[in-house]
Amino acid sequence: MKIPRFLAAARAIPALVALLAPAAGHAEVATVRAEVRALGAAVQAEATVEAVHQSTLAAQVPGRIVALAVDAGERVRKGQVLVRIDPAEAAAALAAAEAGVVQAETARINAKADYERARSLLARRFLSESALDSARARHEAAEAQLDAARAARAQAQAASAHTTVTSPLDGVVAERHIEHGEMAQPGRALLTLYDPARMRAVADLAPERLSLLGAPPLEARVELGGGGRIVDAAAVTVLPAADARTHTVRVRIDLPAGTEGVLPGSFARVHFRTAGAPATVLIPAAAVLRRGELSAVYVADGEGRFSLRQVRLGRLEEDGRAVEVLSGLRGDETLALDPVQAGIETRGAAATR
Repeated sequence: MKIPRFLAAARAIPALVALLAPAAGHAEVATVRAEVRALGAAVQAEATVEAVHQSTLAAQVPGRIVALAVDAGERVRKGQVLVRIDPAEAAAALAAAEAGVVQAETARINAKADYERARSLLARRFLSESALDSARARHEAAEAQLDAARAARAQAQAASAHTTVTSPLDGVVAERHIEHGEMAQPGRALLTLYDPARMRAVADLAPERLSLLGAPPLEARVELGGGGRIVDAAAVTVLPAADARTHTVRVRIDLPAGTEGVLPGSFARVHFRTAGAPATVLIPAAAVLRRGELSAVYVADGEGRFSLRQVRLGRLEEDGRAVEVLSGLRGDETLALDPVQAGIETRGAAATR
């Protein structure tokens, strides 16, 4: 009786596996060390990244934009000239203010002379007290007019200085709101700048979720951009007021200084945990071998071999990459990061004995 071809091939598979197992035992298996640290409260919140230092520069005087030195995405230095507004109108206002000061000074000199003359005439009984009072009032009014003229000149000088817009910080131009040749009006936005060295994530939490974290200080990890990049927060600040519309509390999570590749307005996910949480054994979730309800890991013996050890698992860490071990490990073991490959190597090593 002939054996079908596919049955013959099936019977040959175990022999082929036995031949390949010793060779697989020589494969390099990546390892990772278990760690003991705190696993905080699993409270997550979606957040938005913003710059700690951000400025929107606006025009303070009317005029046409005659120079626009930067564009969005360019770096700027503190004090660098960014925008110039046509100074003709401001210069004319300053000239008028200067003329007003000269006129007021002349009027004050004349009023003072009239007052001094009136005092002299009164001393010789050639003038009445009421005439002296009138001369004194004119002199005081002239003094006040001179002060007002000088204030107007200072205002015109300030307005003239506002035709040149400089950067208030070292940073990056986030957005340009005006084009060369357009008319600027007081209050109209020109440029938005931010300092990329100081960034933070902002999240809104309901009070009941915030209460799960316990008392400050709070700790958090920030997942940036949804791409798996996670950084530890430098500080967590809970604002002392709730939003009247949403009834949520705003939380600011400062990123470490110098965190690169983070843009204002981008998405972030914050994983909060309480400070002072008890330490526990954590291992990578990828190192766990699951068979039904049983969980195990391959533990390295230090001589290139692995042994299978059953563990009892607890909670997943916020990002899902690490899992808590309740029993089975002390926290100083070296584990196979790929349990399947470690199992192949273990069976191969057993077959060669």
